[in-house]
Amino acid sequence: MRFQRLALIGCGLMGGSFALALREAGLVQTIVGFSASEKTRQRAVELQVIDQACASVAEAVQGADLVLLAVPVGAMHSSFAAMRDALQATALLMDVGSTKCDVIAAAQATLGERLSCFVPAHPIAGKEVAGIEHAEAALYKERRTILTPLPQTSIHKMQAAHEVWTAIGSHVSTMTPEAHDATFAAVSHLPHLLAFAAVNALTAQPQGPAFLDMAGPGFRDFSRIAASDASVWRDILSANHAEVLTQIAHFRAALEQFENTLKQGNTAALQQLIQQASDVRSAWTLQAGNACNTASED
Repeated sequence: MRFQRLALIGCGLMGGSFALALREAGLVQTIVGFSASEKTRQRAVELQVIDQACASVAEAVQGADLVLLAVPVGAMHSSFAAMRDALQATALLMDVGSTKCDVIAAAQATLGERLSCFVPAHPIAGKEVAGIEHAEAALYKERRTILTPLPQTSIHKMQAAHEVWTAIGSHVSTMTPEAHDATFAAVSHLPHLLAFAAVNALTAQPQGPAFLDMAGPGFRDFSRIAASDASVWRDILSANHAEVLTQIAHFRAALEQFENTLKQGNTAALQQLIQQASDVRSAWTLQAGNACNTASED
């Protein structure tokens, strides 16, 4: 398996790491890239992540047999529309978005006959820092990548997608888009939202800065994902808002249990609630191929 031309739409952490991984694995001959920022495009050339910077999505996609869409989920619709007429019927098109139902809806609304080229993908990898400077070939190694194919997705494209991600070290799984969005609302999107809210709640207090000065490893570990890219997480939470709101309701019910036991001074019930969580967390282990997703699409 070797591709002649990879078109990278979004020259940031996720896209850049994919390009470097393919180059390191000897899977691609030429890599071209487009980002909305000319500075980013030129920086990608300087760092030798891409061989050529393109002035538009269509120019990048022209003649490409592999296209990776690595832009924030809010920019997917316009990117699909911009590439439709230039995309080859034989090309493999994938994205790296952290939500899937909205991305698929955008593809269905724009790609027309080229929809069969598209294999929606979500690599569970990332860093708190964004940008092409932080791209690395090993980002996807020993990480899980989830594919959520459409009914129209070609079986050959699906097989090729599986082979590509496997070749750069990922463990590949398949889910429905709906199951994907419900799952990651629970285990990724809500935890990020809670981290953002907890930090904001702390700093909104008059003594917040003083409290923060005294914070230790517990606060550091809990709040780590609050340092994630704001525009990326704005798009993710907005795109998957229905599932996130469902998870907020579940969390609110659990929080109210703790609140009520504290108000009642019911220490036995309080211990039981803590023990319940402790037992679950102690028994849980990170599955092979899974990693904390602090998505930083560009």
